[in-house]
Amino acid sequence: MPQDKEPLESRLKYRLPKIRLCLVNERHPYDMYVVRTPMDAAFLLDPLRHRAEEHFVSLHLNAKHEVIGLHEVSHGTLNSSLVHPREVFKAALLANTHAIIVCHNHPSGSSLSATQEDVDVTQQLLGAGKVIGIPVLDHLIVGPVNEVFSIREHHPLIWGDA
Repeated sequence: MPQDKEPLESRLKYRLPKIRLCLVNERHPYDMYVVRTPMDAAFLLDPLRHRAEEHFVSLHLNAKHEVIGLHEVSHGTLNSSLVHPREVFKAALLANTHAIIVCHNHPSGSSLSATQEDVDVTQQLLGAGKVIGIPVLDHLIVGPVNEVFSIREHHPLIWGDA
């Protein structure tokens, strides 16, 4: 068989795009900060209070609840951000995360409470976390004033807490 008449399999071999995923550990002064309460997490998330648009982030925790990473899942508009479980758990899987705490800000400054959309997103994330083995410990909402709203504390039945 002439060389220019190689079988299709040989010509395509190694020509498909290759994808390589890398996790870069950017050291931070808060390495190994332990999160025991919503206020502990809120301390790390303080910069969200000053954002003019809604941001959705996840804190990645090891088995001792030490923070091993923070991932900005989405950056939205003045009053919304898109959240999909795939985007929330992608970085968590790469970082070998034991559990996550998700958080977003309400930049409007009104009193903090969970909207029905916040509760729905939380339920969706809890379900996805159960399937892949990375529990969602809480969903926090922070506002411009030194406030933190824990969806777990205010809606414990979502987690099955009595």
